[in-house]
Amino acid sequence: MALSAQHLSWRVGERAILADVSVELPQGQMLGIIGPNGAGKSTLLRCLYRYLTPSQGDITLFGRAVSDFSARSFAQQVAVVLQDTPHHFDMTTAQLVALGLTPHKGAFSLTSDQDKHEVRRALATVGLTALADQGYEQLSGGEKQRALIARAIVQKPKLLILDEPTNHLDIRYQIQILELLRSLEMTVVISIHDLNLASALCDQLLLLDQGHAVAQGRPNEVLTEQRIAEVFEVCCQVSPHPQHGNPQINYFYGYHNVTQGETP
Repeated sequence: MALSAQHLSWRVGERAILADVSVELPQGQMLGIIGPNGAGKSTLLRCLYRYLTPSQGDITLFGRAVSDFSARSFAQQVAVVLQDTPHHFDMTTAQLVALGLTPHKGAFSLTSDQDKHEVRRALATVGLTALADQGYEQLSGGEKQRALIARAIVQKPKLLILDEPTNHLDIRYQIQILELLRSLEMTVVISIHDLNLASALCDQLLLLDQGHAVAQGRPNEVLTEQRIAEVFEVCCQVSPHPQHGNPQINYFYGYHNVTQGETP
């Protein structure tokens, strides 16, 4: 198992942000973490990449407790792309991508020809070769996200964690980025709001609600009409997508005029 988290909880005072969440992910698969705002998605990711220490529970990475990794060795195993793209980077796209080499370099190591090759290959993988010498700040939102993924590729992780990487992007870039993630030869954990994108492009889904794990499994096991109604409080119709066969969700409307407590 690439990633295993057992009975994770994280509290702020008496308030449980995560409560007894368990998840397992085989190597090479992509897990989509879904749920309403405040469900605990980002908190779970922060526990997985060690930004937060769980109040209780255990996390293992490829059979080894994450607490046993040094900061350097953990960075060689896990790369993280956060929700919002960073700003005020006075560097080119290629220079930003080259930052991914840091966990594998000594303090005074020079950039080798092999390093430059790795950066070029990562830029080609994400389709940014032509923008290698352009300032990072001049890239579009979708291009910035692809540059950050290229930086993660150069880091050579076994596990890539992304917190809502499609946030604020138009649908074309959302699809491109998730398809890019699927094409990478690594295990991927991603939080995502769009249930149809998650259904189409994730191998497994973990549904959270109010800090609890409601369901984990293949998209057709997790995304049922009843479960979506209970967790997201919307009415929908779920049917197989005509292209890939996973659940396609069609929502019903009319909530603005519905009396509180009723459903449309």
